[in-house]
Amino acid sequence: MAKKDEKAAVIDVLAGKFSRARAVILADYRGLNVAQMTELRRQARAAGIEVRVVKNTLAARAADPGGAPGLAAYFEGPTAAAFGYDDAVAPARLLVEFARSARQLELKGGIAEGRLLSAVDVRSLAALPSREVLLAQVAGAFQGPMRNLAFVLAAPTRGLVTAMEELRKKRESAAD
Repeated sequence: MAKKDEKAAVIDVLAGKFSRARAVILADYRGLNVAQMTELRRQARAAGIEVRVVKNTLAARAADPGGAPGLAAYFEGPTAAAFGYDDAVAPARLLVEFARSARQLELKGGIAEGRLLSAVDVRSLAALPSREVLLAQVAGAFQGPMRNLAFVLAAPTRGLVTAMEELRKKRESAAD
């Protein structure tokens, strides 16, 4: 197979990954040793994230057709891409957490749900609570007003029962 064909195949594979991913976060891995990269990949696999070292020129050519326009600006220097297919926050959270222990890992930016992110945006995205926590917060927000509405709607009935009980007690004391 010719080198040109190999490069075209890599571009097609990367374009497919960009199009399937809900989020792609890019980082400069310069300075990480083999053990650290192995640990990063292990943690990524456990979280359902694919981490891949990409060749900048090929990744930049695959970004636009893969649905990641504007991402090509981040392809400078050694680049590792974290692809999150299920959760848009997971790759950002993984790289931000890993960068705390491996200071050499430097966030570049990324794309999540079609929105281009800077390194600061990636850190903000990573700080978001998990999907389950957000859903619980939304459910709690709906539950509070519903509970109050039920309390208010039950008030006239409670008032009637209280009035009838007071009337019964009054009649009993008058009969004595």
